[in-house]
Amino acid sequence: MPVDSKAVMRRRQALTLSAAAVASFWTPAALAQGPSTPSAVYPERPVRIVVPFAPGAGTDAIARLVAQKLGEAMNATFVVDNRAGASGAIGTQYVAQAPPDGYTLLLAASPFTTVAASVPAAQYDPLRQFMPVGMIATGPLVWAANTALPASSMPELIALARRQPGVLNYGSAGAGGVNHLVLELLKARTGTFITHIPYRGVAPATMDMIGGQIQLVTGTIPALLPFIKNGSIKPLAVTSAKRSSALPDVPSMAEAGLPGIDVVNYFALVAPAGTPPAIVNSLNAAINKVVALPEVLARFKTDAVEAAPGSPALLGHFIEADFRAWRNVVKTQNLKIE
Repeated sequence: MPVDSKAVMRRRQALTLSAAAVASFWTPAALAQGPSTPSAVYPERPVRIVVPFAPGAGTDAIARLVAQKLGEAMNATFVVDNRAGASGAIGTQYVAQAPPDGYTLLLAASPFTTVAASVPAAQYDPLRQFMPVGMIATGPLVWAANTALPASSMPELIALARRQPGVLNYGSAGAGGVNHLVLELLKARTGTFITHIPYRGVAPATMDMIGGQIQLVTGTIPALLPFIKNGSIKPLAVTSAKRSSALPDVPSMAEAGLPGIDVVNYFALVAPAGTPPAIVNSLNAAINKVVALPEVLARFKTDAVEAAPGSPALLGHFIEADFRAWRNVVKTQNLKIE
């Protein structure tokens, strides 16, 4: 079943280490820009959905599904344009500078906010340079460990990390990504020191974990599920406040003794700031219809994500809460990422 979008926002706000970090409202200047109605029937020509990652990644797969279904819903053509590089910053910068006419959109995922919050060289502002269009889906990551690690739960992992500070190694998909920052959040909450080792993706980190070079990773459930099923790695917890139906026997962070940590991977559409509200609302209505389609829900179940329909304003609040929460983690942990 689709999740309650307001509940998604409330859960995500719990990530912040200080309630003040999410106290402000989404009020970018972009919301006041642009005419109230588009100058012509929209869309009149193909709409480009920029994916700031390489083809074949999870974000790319979601974008292609949404592009197909939006095209059918709006009787138009939506095409996916992969512009990878710099942890998503290259494609994101491209959309920020595109004409605000509704014909260039960004498939935003967790790096949209985590990279902006942690990497100064990203050079884009997710709050001021973009107009929220609509949330598509959300899903947790899963903490996983090498089978030889003498810890089979998050409390046991934390106790081990406290006894052996700096000994445990954790592999991420790259510095500044959600896989990295979820580790920093855990360290901040538990007062532990686990060594971060950035990789070029979760897949090579997972292979090294299986081989024993590192002990820990987090990844999406689809990426790690085959290794969990064949016993190559062991799951410790999902990163969200509730369990995932894809891993019903794996506890949530709250159940693992870490209430208030609720990290989800998200997928959403955003447009350049100044895009006319009528176009945004038209796209939002189509997205909400698409994510309710039975075939889309079935695909989401396979990908271990849940549909998250809602308004542009609700997505705007979500993005701001996410960005400010991760920025607070970066500040608390004194992270310096080039």
